[in-house]
Amino acid sequence: MSTFLGMPVVAPRGVGQLRGDEPFPAAARTALANEQLRRNLGHATRTIRAKRAAVVDEVPDWEQLRLAGEALKAATMARLDTLLVQLEEQVTARGGTVHWARDAVEANRIVADLIRRTGADEVVKIKSMATQEIGLNEALEAEGIAAWETDLAELIVQLGHDRPSHILVPAIHRNRTEIRDIFLREMPSVPADLTDEPRQLAMAAREHLRRKFLSARVAVSGANFAVAETGTLAVVESEGNGRMCLTLPQTLITVMGIEKVVPTWTDLEVFLQLLPRSSTGERMNPYTSLWTGVTPGDGPQEFHLVLLDNGRTAVLADEIGRSALHCIRCSACLNVCPVYERTGGHAYGSVYPGPIGAVLSPQLTGVEENASLPYASSLCGACFDACPVRIDIPSLLVHLRARHVEEHGPSAEAISMAAASWVMADPGRFRGGERLMRLGRLLGRRRDRIAALPPPLSAWTASRDLPRPPAQTFREWWRSRNG
Repeated sequence: MSTFLGMPVVAPRGVGQLRGDEPFPAAARTALANEQLRRNLGHATRTIRAKRAAVVDEVPDWEQLRLAGEALKAATMARLDTLLVQLEEQVTARGGTVHWARDAVEANRIVADLIRRTGADEVVKIKSMATQEIGLNEALEAEGIAAWETDLAELIVQLGHDRPSHILVPAIHRNRTEIRDIFLREMPSVPADLTDEPRQLAMAAREHLRRKFLSARVAVSGANFAVAETGTLAVVESEGNGRMCLTLPQTLITVMGIEKVVPTWTDLEVFLQLLPRSSTGERMNPYTSLWTGVTPGDGPQEFHLVLLDNGRTAVLADEIGRSALHCIRCSACLNVCPVYERTGGHAYGSVYPGPIGAVLSPQLTGVEENASLPYASSLCGACFDACPVRIDIPSLLVHLRARHVEEHGPSAEAISMAAASWVMADPGRFRGGERLMRLGRLLGRRRDRIAALPPPLSAWTASRDLPRPPAQTFREWWRSRNG
């Protein structure tokens, strides 16, 4: 087994929802056919973009903050092993317990065992990308433990038996009327005359969740950041549900990707300026919760931190690809991406959708498991301009495409382009190719378009039409006019 930064480079097992159900082009066609979905996504992403642009324009040194965030992340990745050991020492010294999980299987087993030790059969959860990544809810359900999402958007997704479609706003693909219908169907205490007015929907969710908060003995969270020098964990959120989960239960279990560590409190200052503006378009998060170990008589009296690898050391071993781990999960790249805006997150088939998902998921699982995702982009560069820590996503996409070709040989498209180059390089071959193309006129006579070709050319026409070849080549047309 190879190592990197003193840690073993491991392939993840049981990676939850990271693997795509079907290649991106096929899944995207389904999304593009849903007009209501496109309207919901277009409205939501335009609104978030406008809010973000307004608050970013207020900061005169925004570009300097982005450069600082990029530099801090790069420096952290370069000594991640040392910082993680320091974090473990500090958490342990303050009454917490640290667990190391190589992959989703180990992380889920650790969390389930900790919950069973308390005697609880249900937990309340703070929105967490790491627990979605490992499929924790499903793993706990298999163990007879109910996991209740308390973030409003995650609650909507859970009650709707749906999947998240956005890193920050998981129910972005739903409109208010759809949410009302879900609440009426899934919440027994909801009044029959519930409307789709936002305040009424929020109050219905609040009443539903309050009972969960007051009865839960165990909470599960993620973490936005962890400060190595003090062992402090940070969660930023907008609804207050996180604060309830972090203070009321007796036991708190935090599942955190190893890349979320920052060296010092001073470093945290930079990210707490970048994150809220880039994510929710706010100057600061309404709720920023910080906790360090266990405080007798205040908050949870048992704290466990599960440090999750799940393919991250393998990403670190790639000098180019490792910058994907700089991501602070703000979702700014999703909101500006023309591909995401039209297809939504479900088309990516991964818990991490959008541009960052297109570079992160293939690396966590191995490119061959999500080979279509690096191609789910127009390479327009809007994601890099929006990223608060300056991740060069377009360059990473090109890098992963090259890795895919190197590992699996040239694609059908590359072979086709090489063949076309060979034909066009010689006038005689080119003339012969023109004559052969005329056979294509036997197809597409009804619509003057070729909608289907036999394999292997069917891979092209599966998602696009071909124009029917003209009756004359350009050379023939020229001779007929000029002799």
